[in-house]
Amino acid sequence: MTHSIHPSAIISAHATLGNNNKIAAHVIIEDDVVLGDNNIIMSGAILKSGSRLGNHNTIHEYAVIAGLPQDLGFEIQTKSYVEIGNHNNLREYVTLNRASKENQSTRIGDHNYLMSYCHIAHDCQLANHVIMAPSAALGGHVHVDDRAFISGGVMVHQFVHIGSLAMIGGNSKITQNVLPMMITDGNPARLRGLNIVGLRRNGYKTSDIRDLKKVYHLIADAKLSLENTLLALRNLNNDLAASYADFIEFSDRGFHRPKD
Repeated sequence: MTHSIHPSAIISAHATLGNNNKIAAHVIIEDDVVLGDNNIIMSGAILKSGSRLGNHNTIHEYAVIAGLPQDLGFEIQTKSYVEIGNHNNLREYVTLNRASKENQSTRIGDHNYLMSYCHIAHDCQLANHVIMAPSAALGGHVHVDDRAFISGGVMVHQFVHIGSLAMIGGNSKITQNVLPMMITDGNPARLRGLNIVGLRRNGYKTSDIRDLKKVYHLIADAKLSLENTLLALRNLNNDLAASYADFIEFSDRGFHRPKD
C-alpha cells in the first residue's frame, strides 16, 4: 500500500484506502469511507462517512462528497451512501449528497465530468460520460443517462429523467423529462431540435439522423394527441423510434415539448 498523503490531511483510522492515492493538504476523510486505487484528492476536499470511490478519480479543491441529504424527512441516524465509479473528475466546490433512505445510494458512474459548483442531490443516478457545466444542479431522485450534457446554471426538478445524449441549454428550468438525443433549452424549457453535434461525435450515421428527424417532426406535431404520437412512432418500424415511444410512454412527469 503506497500513498502520497500530506501531513495536514485528516484521515480516519476507520476509512479503507486502496493503493497509490494522492491526498493533498487539509483533506478530511471520515469514518466509513472506502477509497479505491490511484485517486487524487486535492486540498480541502471532504469525503464524509458513506463515501465510496472506485479508481482513477480526481476530486478537486473543497468538493464535499456524501453530505447529508437536504430532505426535511431525513433522519440523521440513517445509514446511506454516495457511490462513485471510475475515472470521474469533480471540480471545485462540487457537492454530492448521500441517499435519503437506509442502505440506498446516490450513484455516479464512470468518466463523468462535473464542473465547479455543481450540486447532485440525494438519490440521483448518473450514468457514464455525463458532463455538467458550472453551477448546474439536480434535485433529488434525478436520473441522467449516458453522455447527456447539462449546461451551466441549469436547474433540474426532482424525479426528472434526462435521456442519453440530451443537450440542455444554459440556465434552463427543467421540470419534466428531457428527451434523448435532442436539445432542450429555455425558461420555461422547450424542445428545440436534434443534438446533431452530439450525434455525429458519437458515431451516428446520416441514415440514423434522418430517422431521428422523422421522430422529431412527429413529436413536434401539435395536431397529434399523445396517443397518436406514440402510435406513429411505433409505425416507423425502427429501433430508434421505438425507444422514443418507450421513453415517452413511461414518462410519469411528461416531457418537454416544442412551443405550441
